[in-house]
Amino acid sequence: MSELELLENVATSAVHRLRTETLNAGQPFMINVAGLPKNQCYLEFPDQSIQLVSFEKYKSDFSVIKQLSSRDSIRLKKSLGLV
Repeated sequence: MSELELLENVATSAVHRLRTETLNAGQPFMINVAGLPKNQCYLEFPDQSIQLVSFEKYKSDFSVIKQLSSRDSIRLKKSLGLV
């Protein structure tokens, strides 16, 4: 295994641990995906629901674009290696 692959594994493990800790603490976890516009991301909540949101700079808050269905949430998590 190359040094780069080792660093990727360490970083991935750290993100997975942070996600688990954040959700267990009752807080939403932000999921950034390269294909989304730069002001959009997904928020995963402790109840396993996921929302596509947009950051509203003037409000310093997120606005919900779409609540993902259970099926879409699972599909997204699988595509990102979160399940």
